[in-house]
Amino acid sequence: MPAPVFIAAVLLCWLGRSPPATQDSVLAAWLALVALALLARRLVLHSNAVAALPPARGLRVAVAFSTLNGCIHALVLVVAPAPTDVNMATQSLLLVGLCAGAVATTAGYRPAFLGYMLPVIGALMLRWSSNDLAIAAIIGIFGAVLTSLADDSYRLFRDSFNIRLQQLALNERLREALRQAESANRAKTRFLASASHDLRQPLHTVALSAATLSLRPLDPDTRRISQHIDKALERLASQLDALLDISKLDAGIVPVQLEALALGPFLRQLWREFSPIAHEKGLVLTLDLDPGMPDTVMTDEVLLGRMVGNVIDNAVKYSRRGTIALSLHAHAGLLALVIEDEGPGIPPEEQGRVFEEFYQLDNIERDRAKGLGLGLSIVHRLAALLQVRLEMASVPGHGTAFYLLLPEHRGDSPRVARVPFHGNPLAALTVLVVDDNADVRLSMQELLHELGAAPVLANGTAEALLALERVKPDLLLVDLRLRGGDTGIATVHAVRARLPGLPAILISGDTSPERLREASDAHIPLLHKPTPVAQLQQLVAELVTSPSKERHVR
Repeated sequence: MPAPVFIAAVLLCWLGRSPPATQDSVLAAWLALVALALLARRLVLHSNAVAALPPARGLRVAVAFSTLNGCIHALVLVVAPAPTDVNMATQSLLLVGLCAGAVATTAGYRPAFLGYMLPVIGALMLRWSSNDLAIAAIIGIFGAVLTSLADDSYRLFRDSFNIRLQQLALNERLREALRQAESANRAKTRFLASASHDLRQPLHTVALSAATLSLRPLDPDTRRISQHIDKALERLASQLDALLDISKLDAGIVPVQLEALALGPFLRQLWREFSPIAHEKGLVLTLDLDPGMPDTVMTDEVLLGRMVGNVIDNAVKYSRRGTIALSLHAHAGLLALVIEDEGPGIPPEEQGRVFEEFYQLDNIERDRAKGLGLGLSIVHRLAALLQVRLEMASVPGHGTAFYLLLPEHRGDSPRVARVPFHGNPLAALTVLVVDDNADVRLSMQELLHELGAAPVLANGTAEALLALERVKPDLLLVDLRLRGGDTGIATVHAVRARLPGLPAILISGDTSPERLREASDAHIPLLHKPTPVAQLQQLVAELVTSPSKERHVR
């Protein structure tokens, strides 16, 4: 507050100015003293030397400067006594105002406040006692009131400071808790990725062997056993794929391919796919479509199909009776895709948690037939990715309804549905298989032989390059993570340096977000272990037809 205080000092001089002219030099000297005191106070209290002092000593320095200011300001009543009662009253108001301001500038700290106030109020009381004792008494009472206000101000300041310290400590604890939560989440992601990779390796070997077995002539009983194996592998693979979907979404590498899609044919296909599954549980899956209603939206068919499929699958798993209704309604430019069931419903207090990872209602025994509890978590992430408004309504004992709200699209004609490839694109191809796991190499060799291909095996980039001296492959199948820091991406680059444009496919059991992002950035098609034979054949057909086409298989 140096500037306002100095201006007040100038006014005090002007009010006390009177002949003779020699008085001017005295007033100038007093003003210079005021300015020097203010400047010294500011420089000293803001200096590193005072900041380095113990708090008690630093406060004593502040009290000393406050007392010095008070004595200098009180001195004006001696060097510039007001010539009239009006001037004297105005001088008193200015000095009393400076005392009131000291309540704020000293934060009410009593030693500093009294160090300033007592000299000023004391000098005013002495000055007025010769003229009017009542005014002197009023000034004294006002000084006592200001002291009480200063005490209250200091108490509030101290409490506020303590609250701030508590808030800082709480913020630090919250930051530490957040760091621990993030660390635990990263550890969980690493654990799931490692566990998924370690499980996928032997499962991939079993899946390849089972696929090879199913391609051979079998008697009815052996065929039935093979089908049971395929069904068990399919269920286990779907659960591992749920972990993979979470990893992909967390890694931010799920590509969105927006196209005009007619929801009518799309929903009929889903109805045909899930009706037999619902029928096995004694449920009825119904489909309600208005033939004359516009049904075109701009979305990604694969991702939307995964969303709707997860919701229907969830309804089938948890419904014990009744109907699961799939319907489409239009309202105010939006298309509402609705999935309703007559299942047990969700209690209100649990409705916010059903979208959490691994959270399942009514599955305390962790029945694997009900999945891992990732279906709705994936739905929630995909809804955000596709900008689909997802709403849920549930009444315990009466069922649950999910609403997927999509804006109606008017423009391009709906895209023709994907046509799956039929045939054996691997026949007569020379395939270079690179994998550091001997069991996987042998299982892939047997499968490729059964499919009419000529497999060539290698355990890493070095062996793959040696193999190129003997054969010229038509296709490269390579594991993403090899031994000793070697990678499938490095293998592809090294092989393509000798055979430019060679079609290549990465096959990986790794689901860590970092590895998935690395594979995505390499722009090499990626399949995940265990790899279904039909999916491998579909991708090979696309690459052989258009070798320059590189994409990430979802």
